Amino acid sequence: MIPTIVILSFNSSETLGATLSSTKSLSDDIFVIDSGSTDRTVEIALEAGAHVLNHPFENYGLQRNWAIDNISAKYSWQLHLDADEQLSSELAEEIRQIPEKTSYNGFLVPRYIKFMGKLLQYNLAPTFHMRLFREGAGHCEARHYDQHFICSGSISKVRYHMIDDIRMSLSEWTRRHNNWADAEVIETLTANSSEGVQGRLLGNSIEKKRFLRRGYNALPLFVRPFLLFFYRYFVCFGFLDGKEGLIFCVLQVLWFRFLIDAKLLEATRSERK
Repeated sequence: MIPTIVILSFNSSETLGATLSSTKSLSDDIFVIDSGSTDRTVEIALEAGAHVLNHPFENYGLQRNWAIDNISAKYSWQLHLDADEQLSSELAEEIRQIPEKTSYNGFLVPRYIKFMGKLLQYNLAPTFHMRLFREGAGHCEARHYDQHFICSGSISKVRYHMIDDIRMSLSEWTRRHNNWADAEVIETLTANSSEGVQGRLLGNSIEKKRFLRRGYNALPLFVRPFLLFFYRYFVCFGFLDGKEGLIFCVLQVLWFRFLIDAKLLEATRSERK
């Protein structure tokens, strides 16, 4: 199989080159969907031979669906990435070996996180994402935060992984999490539970995660971040990722989820006034 590759970017000059390099052996049809970068992102994409389209960013779901609707794909399969995600060489080879006319319409891809220069083996290791699907079979759910692709028809998993290489400073990373906390609050207060991926205990990896998220959401505010931290850091052995794992887990779980709860409380109090 040879897929058309679609990459979302914004001021991604630090990571885009590695992302493009990791896809070079897999496809010659690469689209970079940029949302107004002011650094060398577009230049790097063009130098690598990618097609560049520009579209203003509202949220990830709308941006991904705009890309699906507006690219002129050369191939009948699409692989969607962010500008800081890299394919392992094993994953690229595995995708090449998938028959073009496979009975599946999509494949879940495992993803590991590289944080502060260290590949985390226990923190969110791995998570699964629907990123590879037949043209016309996939679209992104309309959520403000934590969007996943939805694929019609039967799906499977690939064995090998991609890497989310987080190279931005902690200042930028926490700034973005502050914005994502706002998006999560909007999603929590306005989401239509009948749309998008439905939580199922016996479903695929994304459906199971969504099912467990419903359980998390039912827990008391300000208690659940500590319970989740305990689960991820101790039960899931996140402490084995060393100091980088500790920093990641404290910021991405405890601080981020506590911030969401604080903003939820703030929003609900504002509504009562």
